[in-house]
Amino acid sequence: MSPDADPRSAALEPCSAESPIPNPQSQLHLYYGGTFDPIHLGHLAIACAARDELGALVHLVPAADPPHRPAPGATAAQRARMLELALADTPGLVLDTRELRRASQGGAPSYTVDTLRELRAELGPATPIAWLLGADAFVGLSSWHRWEALFELAHFVVAERPNVPLELADVPQLAQAVQGRWAASASELGATPAGRLWRLHQPLRGESASAVRSRIATGGDWQALVPPSVAAFIVRESLYGSAQPSS
Repeated sequence: MSPDADPRSAALEPCSAESPIPNPQSQLHLYYGGTFDPIHLGHLAIACAARDELGALVHLVPAADPPHRPAPGATAAQRARMLELALADTPGLVLDTRELRRASQGGAPSYTVDTLRELRAELGPATPIAWLLGADAFVGLSSWHRWEALFELAHFVVAERPNVPLELADVPQLAQAVQGRWAASASELGATPAGRLWRLHQPLRGESASAVRSRIATGGDWQALVPPSVAAFIVRESLYGSAQPSS
């Protein structure tokens, strides 16, 4: 897709209900963290590409108010509900609300390192765990809390994003940290517990949560960028400046 292409022009849906269910014997536990404010078709395209390529269930983990970003536009409960609606008919994608539960119980700010430590404690030291994120987030990894410890806790699956080259020249600390970590095949992620990187090639779509929110707020065309059930919820809840249709 060209940089200026409308994401609605993509010929294929990002996820197919007919896609094979991931291998139940897969040793890899795969998690996709994000604010999902709101969940959109670009998120689903990445999750489904990872599910299909790695043969693993993808656990989508909505963040509490992230310490390194402005507070979300929807409440935690609303973001979780939109994820439930989006994932309802998509095999192999499941919701994990551990970060929201932790925040609701008066926990500390939502840091990925804490989530991965919690998962590692639950799943054991030998279980392969991978964290899925977009290339735009990955190039900023060295700004995350205790980022160097992340490689001891999980693999990273880095999804390509439109107009975001996976170029680390401007982040020398990260470039040095990832040297020798790129896996030669995806199967390496299931053979070791942590520390490898995998580049996920997937159909590049132009959606972003900020673009969806901006279109809603300015009265633009946005409903084709999210699943229909999510669009209906946004309108019903009057999220992001949307207006309910007049009766």
